Amino acid sequence: MRLIGGRWRGRRLPVVDAPGLRPSPDRLRETLFNWLAPWLPGAHCLDLFAGSGALGLEAASRGAASVTLVERHPAAQASLLDSIRRLEADERVSVVRGEALEVLQRLERRWDIVFIDPPFADGGQTDVLARLLPARLAADARVHVESAANDATPLPDGFEVLRDKRFGDARARLLATRN
Repeated sequence: MRLIGGRWRGRRLPVVDAPGLRPSPDRLRETLFNWLAPWLPGAHCLDLFAGSGALGLEAASRGAASVTLVERHPAAQASLLDSIRRLEADERVSVVRGEALEVLQRLERRWDIVFIDPPFADGGQTDVLARLLPARLAADARVHVESAANDATPLPDGFEVLRDKRFGDARARLLATRN
Protein backbone atom coordinates (compact mmCIF):
# COMPACT_ATOMS: atom_id res chain seq x y z
CA MET A 1 0.00 0.00 0.00
CA ARG A 2 1.30 3.45 -0.79
CA LEU A 3 0.29 6.89 0.42
CA ILE A 4 -0.92 8.95 -2.51
CA GLY A 5 -0.74 12.55 -1.33
CA GLY A 6 0.72 15.06 1.08
CA ARG A 7 3.92 14.98 3.08
CA TRP A 8 4.48 11.22 2.74
CA ARG A 9 3.30 10.89 -0.86
CA GLY A 10 4.68 7.74 -2.49
CA ARG A 11 5.77 6.09 0.77
CA ARG A 12 4.97 2.39 0.80
CA LEU A 13 3.58 0.78 3.94
CA PRO A 14 3.21 -2.91 4.76
CA VAL A 15 -0.17 -4.65 4.79
CA VAL A 16 -0.56 -7.64 7.09
CA ASP A 17 -2.56 -10.70 6.15
CA ALA A 18 -5.55 -10.47 8.50
CA PRO A 19 -9.16 -11.64 8.05
CA GLY A 20 -11.25 -9.02 6.24
CA LEU A 21 -8.38 -6.55 5.85
CA ARG A 22 -8.35 -4.86 2.44
CA PRO A 23 -6.85 -1.40 2.09
CA SER A 24 -9.03 1.16 0.34
CA PRO A 25 -7.95 1.34 -3.31
CA ASP A 26 -5.88 4.32 -4.52
CA ARG A 27 -8.67 5.65 -6.74
CA LEU A 28 -11.18 5.62 -3.87
CA ARG A 29 -8.72 7.34 -1.50
CA GLU A 30 -7.87 10.00 -4.08
CA THR A 31 -11.56 10.81 -4.57
CA LEU A 32 -12.29 10.73 -0.83
CA PHE A 33 -9.46 13.09 0.04
CA ASN A 34 -10.51 15.47 -2.75
CA TRP A 35 -13.95 15.52 -1.11
CA LEU A 36 -12.39 16.13 2.33
CA ALA A 37 -9.86 18.78 1.26
CA PRO A 38 -11.73 21.77 2.77
CA TRP A 39 -12.03 20.10 6.20
CA LEU A 40 -8.75 18.20 6.50
CA PRO A 41 -6.10 20.80 7.47
CA GLY A 42 -5.93 20.90 11.26
CA ALA A 43 -8.67 18.28 11.69
CA HIS A 44 -8.86 15.70 14.46
CA CYS A 45 -9.51 12.37 12.73
CA LEU A 46 -10.67 8.97 13.96
CA ASP A 47 -10.15 5.82 11.88
CA LEU A 48 -12.34 3.22 13.60
CA PHE A 49 -11.34 0.14 11.57
CA ALA A 50 -7.77 1.15 10.73
CA GLY A 51 -6.45 -2.12 9.27
CA SER A 52 -3.49 -1.04 7.13
CA GLY A 53 -3.87 2.59 8.20
CA ALA A 54 -4.49 3.68 4.59
CA LEU A 55 -7.16 6.25 5.48
CA GLY A 56 -5.81 7.59 8.77
CA LEU A 57 -2.19 7.83 7.62
CA GLU A 58 -3.30 9.50 4.38
CA ALA A 59 -5.18 12.08 6.49
CA ALA A 60 -2.05 12.72 8.59
CA SER A 61 0.05 13.01 5.43
CA ARG A 62 -2.35 15.65 4.11
CA GLY A 63 -2.35 17.90 7.18
CA ALA A 64 -4.67 16.51 9.86
CA ALA A 65 -3.67 17.79 13.32
CA SER A 66 -4.19 14.39 14.92
CA VAL A 67 -5.26 10.90 13.91
CA THR A 68 -6.37 8.08 16.19
CA LEU A 69 -6.25 4.63 14.59
CA VAL A 70 -8.47 1.95 16.15
CA GLU A 71 -7.66 -1.68 15.36
CA ARG A 72 -8.67 -4.97 16.99
CA HIS A 73 -6.25 -7.37 15.27
CA PRO A 74 -2.87 -7.62 17.10
CA ALA A 75 -0.77 -8.16 13.95
CA ALA A 76 -2.42 -5.20 12.20
CA GLN A 77 -1.89 -3.06 15.29
CA ALA A 78 1.81 -3.97 15.36
CA SER A 79 2.10 -3.09 11.66
CA LEU A 80 0.41 0.28 12.29
CA LEU A 81 2.85 1.07 15.10
CA ASP A 82 5.76 0.18 12.80
CA SER A 83 4.37 2.41 10.02
CA ILE A 84 3.98 5.32 12.44
CA ARG A 85 7.58 4.85 13.59
CA ARG A 86 8.87 4.67 10.01
CA LEU A 87 7.00 7.86 9.09
CA GLU A 88 8.12 9.57 12.32
CA ALA A 89 4.46 10.41 12.92
CA ASP A 90 4.14 9.50 16.60
CA GLU A 91 3.41 13.11 17.63
CA ARG A 92 0.23 13.22 15.51
CA VAL A 93 -0.83 9.60 15.08
CA SER A 94 -1.76 7.15 17.83
CA VAL A 95 -3.11 3.59 17.90
CA VAL A 96 -5.80 2.22 20.20
CA ARG A 97 -6.38 -1.53 20.31
CA GLY A 98 -9.97 -2.70 20.59
CA GLU A 99 -13.37 -3.03 19.00
CA ALA A 100 -14.74 0.16 17.45
CA LEU A 101 -17.90 0.37 19.58
CA GLU A 102 -16.01 -0.33 22.81
CA VAL A 103 -13.31 2.23 22.02
CA LEU A 104 -15.92 4.88 21.15
CA GLN A 105 -17.27 4.60 24.71
CA ARG A 106 -13.83 5.45 26.13
CA LEU A 107 -12.77 8.31 23.84
CA GLU A 108 -13.80 11.77 24.99
CA ARG A 109 -12.92 13.96 22.01
CA ARG A 110 -15.29 15.38 19.42
CA TRP A 111 -14.02 14.39 15.98
CA ASP A 112 -13.87 16.52 12.82
CA ILE A 113 -13.47 13.56 10.44
CA VAL A 114 -14.32 9.90 11.10
CA PHE A 115 -13.47 6.98 8.83
CA ILE A 116 -15.70 3.89 9.07
CA ASP A 117 -14.41 1.06 6.89
CA PRO A 118 -15.03 -2.30 8.59
CA PRO A 119 -14.47 -5.66 6.91
CA PHE A 120 -17.38 -5.88 4.47
CA ALA A 121 -18.56 -9.22 5.87
CA ASP A 122 -18.79 -7.76 9.40
CA GLY A 123 -20.93 -4.74 8.57
CA GLY A 124 -21.48 -2.68 11.69
CA GLN A 125 -21.56 0.75 10.07
CA THR A 126 -25.06 1.54 11.34
CA ASP A 127 -24.23 0.76 14.98
CA VAL A 128 -21.06 2.84 14.85
CA LEU A 129 -22.83 5.77 13.17
CA ALA A 130 -25.57 5.72 15.81
CA ARG A 131 -22.94 5.74 18.58
CA LEU A 132 -21.21 8.79 17.05
CA LEU A 133 -24.32 10.97 17.37
CA PRO A 134 -24.54 13.44 18.96
CA ALA A 135 -21.67 13.58 21.44
CA ARG A 136 -18.70 12.37 19.38
CA LEU A 137 -18.83 14.65 16.33
CA ALA A 138 -17.72 18.27 15.98
CA ALA A 139 -20.27 20.77 14.67
CA ASP A 140 -19.16 20.56 11.02
CA ALA A 141 -17.91 16.96 11.06
CA ARG A 142 -17.62 14.70 8.04
CA VAL A 143 -17.93 10.91 8.17
CA HIS A 144 -16.68 8.53 5.51
CA VAL A 145 -18.44 5.16 5.31
CA GLU A 146 -17.03 2.44 3.09
CA SER A 147 -19.02 -0.70 2.38
CA ALA A 148 -19.64 -3.33 -0.27
CA ALA A 149 -20.86 -1.77 -3.52
CA ASN A 150 -24.28 -3.42 -3.22
CA ASP A 151 -24.79 -2.40 0.43
CA ALA A 152 -28.21 -0.78 0.86
CA THR A 153 -28.23 -0.54 4.66
CA PRO A 154 -30.12 2.63 5.62
CA LEU A 155 -28.30 5.29 7.59
CA PRO A 156 -29.48 6.14 11.09
CA ASP A 157 -31.43 9.37 11.52
CA GLY A 158 -29.25 12.42 11.88
CA PHE A 159 -27.03 11.98 8.82
CA GLU A 160 -27.25 13.23 5.27
CA VAL A 161 -25.29 11.89 2.31
CA LEU A 162 -23.10 14.52 0.67
CA ARG A 163 -21.36 12.19 -1.79
CA ASP A 164 -21.94 8.57 -2.83
CA LYS A 165 -19.78 6.75 -5.36
CA ARG A 166 -18.95 3.16 -6.27
CA PHE A 167 -15.41 1.94 -6.96
CA GLY A 168 -15.51 -1.66 -8.22
CA ASP A 169 -16.70 -3.77 -5.28
CA ALA A 170 -16.62 -0.84 -2.80
CA ARG A 171 -19.00 2.02 -2.09
CA ALA A 172 -17.79 5.30 -0.56
CA ARG A 173 -20.22 7.70 1.10
CA LEU A 174 -19.37 11.04 2.66
CA LEU A 175 -21.82 12.07 5.34
CA ALA A 176 -22.56 15.15 7.41
CA THR A 177 -24.88 15.56 10.36
CA ARG A 178 -28.29 17.09 9.77
CA ASN A 179 -28.96 20.32 11.63
